[in-house]
Amino acid sequence: MNCILVRHGIAVESDEWDGTEKNRPLTEKGKRRVRQAAEGLATLDYRPTHLFTSPFVRAYDTARQLQAVICPKLTVEIRGELVAGTKPERLVAFLHTLPSDAVAICVGHEPQLGEVASLLLCGKALHNFPLKKAGAVCIESKGLMDLSQGLLRWWLQPLQLRALGKRRPSQEA
Repeated sequence: MNCILVRHGIAVESDEWDGTEKNRPLTEKGKRRVRQAAEGLATLDYRPTHLFTSPFVRAYDTARQLQAVICPKLTVEIRGELVAGTKPERLVAFLHTLPSDAVAICVGHEPQLGEVASLLLCGKALHNFPLKKAGAVCIESKGLMDLSQGLLRWWLQPLQLRALGKRRPSQEA
């Protein structure tokens, strides 16, 4: 199984937003950079079988951008395990239920995603595995995804993903 954890893109700052935290959207710059990061992820040639997201607007909109670029035939599925503030163990338990040949993209929030990565790689929820906004990590497991059974395939910063995306051949024509 491959699990690709993606942090949502740049969102409107909390102190500049009058709505609820759940409805805080991506900025225009955030939308543009997520699209560019998605182009970079597409160059890595993974074929996702699942696309999961937090219900928060900024994560859902990030997932929709990924869907448009990488996996247009997949449905974006909202998962409570990806809600900001949810214990990372809940997402690990959910990932364990997926088939061993799954390629799952999970779009969510920090610090949860970094803690999920540390659980899969080290067996402990550590705070020193942070993902930057629109950054991604791929963790592979030979069988079902479980604590400390993951193998780090790559950990890419948003800048690296955007650079990869610039190398992608144009999809127009």
